[in-house]
Amino acid sequence: MTRPRLVGLSANVQRPSKTRTLVDAVLREASAQAPLDAEILDFVDAGTGLGAAWTRDQLAPAARGVLAAIEEADGLVVGSPVYKGAYTGLFKHLFDLVDPGALAGKPVAIVATGGGARHALVVEHAFRPLFGFFGALQIPTAVYASDPDFSDGALTEAGVRARAREAGGQLAVLLVHRAAAAPLTLAAAE
Repeated sequence: MTRPRLVGLSANVQRPSKTRTLVDAVLREASAQAPLDAEILDFVDAGTGLGAAWTRDQLAPAARGVLAAIEEADGLVVGSPVYKGAYTGLFKHLFDLVDPGALAGKPVAIVATGGGARHALVVEHAFRPLFGFFGALQIPTAVYASDPDFSDGALTEAGVRARAREAGGQLAVLLVHRAAAAPLTLAAAE
């Protein structure tokens, strides 16, 4: 059985980033609970041309690589800072370029960061409809963290850390189950 490939994507445009820290926390929890090949990417990795591309073929190689990583992953941890009650426009723009069938049935963990608690429902009201459109298998536990949940760039709030552990565990179980079932599905088709 091959190790499932888990990709974390953070819509931050600078480092360090609270959003990247939160995506990384869920990614690490999943990797600690199952044998996964995990990597984390952010919009810094995509380069500045991401927002200038109107179509996939206009993407620069770095942004094309981020898009390919998303589409080829077995599972995702996706996160964005919250602006005006939703994920960033650049986050939506990237997912506008994702092939509509590429995320069907793919396990996805959702995380978001914002300045305060009033944005906490963004994961339910903005992210879930987007990934529902793609037919992604969204894990039940989403994770939201606000500025007071971090200290010197580290995630310190115990409740948010517990949710990250729970989300990582749910993601790990799904990825391992799907990887174990894949050979059976292929054998049955032959």
